[in-house]
Amino acid sequence: MRKVIYCLAAYALLFVMFSCGGKADVETGKSDYSFKAPLFSEPLPDDLVWLTNETDEVFASPKAKKGGTMVTFLPSFPTTFRTVGPDSNSSFRGYIDDNTLGLVELHPDTENIIPLLATHWAYKGDNKTMYFKLNKNARWSDGVPLTAHDFAYTLKFLRSEFIVSPYYNEVFAEDKFEVVVYDDYTLAVINKESEVIQSDLFFHVNIWPTPAHYYGELGEDFIEKYNWAIVPNPGPYIISEFEKGKSVTFTRKKDWWGKDLKYLKNRFNVDKVIFKVIKDSNLTWEYFKKGELDVHGITHPMYYYDKTDIDIFHKGYANKIWFYNDTQQTPWGMFLNRDNELFKSANLRYAFAHAMNLQLVNEKILRNEYYRLEHAYVGYGKYTNNTIRARRFDLDKVNYYMKEEGWNRGSDGIWVKNGLRFSVDVTYSSDLNTQRLVVLKEEAQKAGIELKLDKLDSSAQYKKVMEKKHEVAEWIWSTKFRPVYFQQYLSEYAHKPQTNNITNTDDKDLDALIDKYRFSFDENERIALSLQVQEKLHEECSFVPWFMIPYVRQAFWRWWRLPDIPGTKSTDNLFEPFDTKFGGLFWFDKDMYDETQKAMKSGKTYTPVEIKDQTYLMEILK
Repeated sequence: MRKVIYCLAAYALLFVMFSCGGKADVETGKSDYSFKAPLFSEPLPDDLVWLTNETDEVFASPKAKKGGTMVTFLPSFPTTFRTVGPDSNSSFRGYIDDNTLGLVELHPDTENIIPLLATHWAYKGDNKTMYFKLNKNARWSDGVPLTAHDFAYTLKFLRSEFIVSPYYNEVFAEDKFEVVVYDDYTLAVINKESEVIQSDLFFHVNIWPTPAHYYGELGEDFIEKYNWAIVPNPGPYIISEFEKGKSVTFTRKKDWWGKDLKYLKNRFNVDKVIFKVIKDSNLTWEYFKKGELDVHGITHPMYYYDKTDIDIFHKGYANKIWFYNDTQQTPWGMFLNRDNELFKSANLRYAFAHAMNLQLVNEKILRNEYYRLEHAYVGYGKYTNNTIRARRFDLDKVNYYMKEEGWNRGSDGIWVKNGLRFSVDVTYSSDLNTQRLVVLKEEAQKAGIELKLDKLDSSAQYKKVMEKKHEVAEWIWSTKFRPVYFQQYLSEYAHKPQTNNITNTDDKDLDALIDKYRFSFDENERIALSLQVQEKLHEECSFVPWFMIPYVRQAFWRWWRLPDIPGTKSTDNLFEPFDTKFGGLFWFDKDMYDETQKAMKSGKTYTPVEIKDQTYLMEILK
């Protein structure tokens, strides 16, 4: 299932090409295009054991109610609504992907497979093939039945030159991936390259559907034609309106086909989710305080302790929650572009890492409440190399590595060699990081390295990094169930724009390890290879880890409700609206809203609420 990062009227085909946005036009007719994959000539293997899962515990609350509107924010308006092609790999895309749905999902606590678009699944002994039976009730948002042919069309779509996505063209090439259709509701997905252990097979063959009846035959106009198109999806929400540069609204489908399924029931409760564009992160808190945003992150100590020391919390109108999770930690830190002359040398990369005083940042700004991230793949259980330690601030080691390369301090104290100064731009987008980077800049100056802070809005930063025009990027990648290395580190994705190898790491020995890991059949070997890859990445030093935060802290108005156990082991946002693994658990309590509005006008107050839930506190923190 994809995770990269997220106009409706009554289930009609939607297509928007406004220059300024607006409500989606409704087209009640459907395309004349009909795509049918050829049925596989051989019958299903007769020894398949069909599996399902209706026995794991539900994690939504039976108290949940439907209704209400949640208002949240985006730091910038998305550059496109396409999920493929140029400029599509942004964080907003995740909201669209979450409403596309995959065949199956992982239970957020047990990590067992649970049904989604498929009701049953089976494995074949070749460790490359997985069979699925689809839910016959599944529908696209325009009412068209979702069938196995839509999964076959996904491959046709992703292989098209017109989507301008070399990455998808490569990953889903004919010699690597295949979808076999047995009938309208039975299919097999084959990853021809991968031989993987059964417990991980899901991650190699899970694929999403694409509405063949909507796209039809693609052409050279694809990028422009679909840049702002609202594509039918099978999920609980779809974009209903947008105003470019200002907002995007998702609306819940009230007769959504999946609303009564065991693991989806009592979830995705609000009628609308409105994303307002607020480019200045300093203003988002002001919007929250005025009630114009419903939820706000307060993970940063400045927010949790200082900014919440105001009347709306003292009087109990707004609540605070501190919820610990136990999940894969996001690789947050500084990604070095090795096509930059300075970072072609491993010794200079080591020197740079040792010049970053992250401990002082934690002490001076973060009240020592963050934990140092040791490398990019922490929290993956047996697949994590727990012997690796991130390089700490050490002036002696900086001096050693720089002198090994023949550099000397210039008259201004910055290292210099042959007229080249150790001076780099650090590209970032969040105002919260300015204070942290100022500390790093001051400490790096002591080490003879000049950091020039380059703050951009998130869209501009994203574009610059994906074009590989950055020198150092403060950046975060999303996580997956198992470590995935090839997108960020294979040589074939280096030195070219619009790929995820933003460090331009290009090492054949590393390539060999990554490929062995990707295609290994033996679980013990995969674990051993994962540890080796992480050791090699530490040696490469293309990434300087910052912090991990094994909890989420959020502020919310008291009329928003959460389950008794507010989240799951995997939850990293208690008010995540769409994510099928753990999202959509919250709901709007209209009675409490009305009561609170009256109280705020009359001066009535409530006991302040500050929840601290350690149900899923990581074992290493106990």
